[in-house]
Amino acid sequence: MKHQKSAAGFSLLELMIAVVIVGIITSIAYPSYQNNMTAARRADAQAVLMEAAQFMERFYTENNRYDQDTGGTAVAVPAELTEAPRDAGAKAYDIAVQASTASTFTLRATPKNMQAGDGFVEITNTFGKAWDRNNSGTITAGENTWD
Repeated sequence: MKHQKSAAGFSLLELMIAVVIVGIITSIAYPSYQNNMTAARRADAQAVLMEAAQFMERFYTENNRYDQDTGGTAVAVPAELTEAPRDAGAKAYDIAVQASTASTFTLRATPKNMQAGDGFVEITNTFGKAWDRNNSGTITAGENTWD
């Protein structure tokens, strides 16, 4: 009798080489993907902060001050602007009025959940922007942009 060789299938060595290659590609690509996702969530928070700043400007137009309305009620950002991103899914930032006076305001996006440790993002009434890049809890030299 003649034995026929089977041509189908992979050897264990070929399979292990494929697994190693996939592992190497994953170890290179995944951190880059994570960095891009972190930056995208931060950009979402910046967009919501811009919307909230526009709300504050409209509030000022109606009340001639940033901190309270004509009835004495303290200002607060509308409910739809209190978290970022605004679409459905996991929320990465809480948005709130950090400080306000009759003539100034500061809005802050505080990271949470998967964004924790990324540092807060702020915008002021002069549209000055800051990002606590080193997550120190304060804005230091070189952190007065969103870049």
